Amino acid sequence: MYTIEMAYARMRELQDLANRSGAHQPATAERQAPKTKADRTVRGRKR
Repeated sequence: MYTIEMAYARMRELQDLANRSGAHQPATAERQAPKTKADRTVRGRKR
C-alpha cells in the first residue's frame, strides 16, 4: 500500500536532488537571463 507519507518522502527526495543538481550549474542561470534592449539592437545591426 502506498501512503501519503511515502509520497511526501519521495517528493522531498526529488526536491533535494533537484536542488543539488542546480547548485552545480551556476552558468545555466546566466545563459537563461533575459536579454536587454541593448542586446537586441546590437544583434540586429549587420554591416
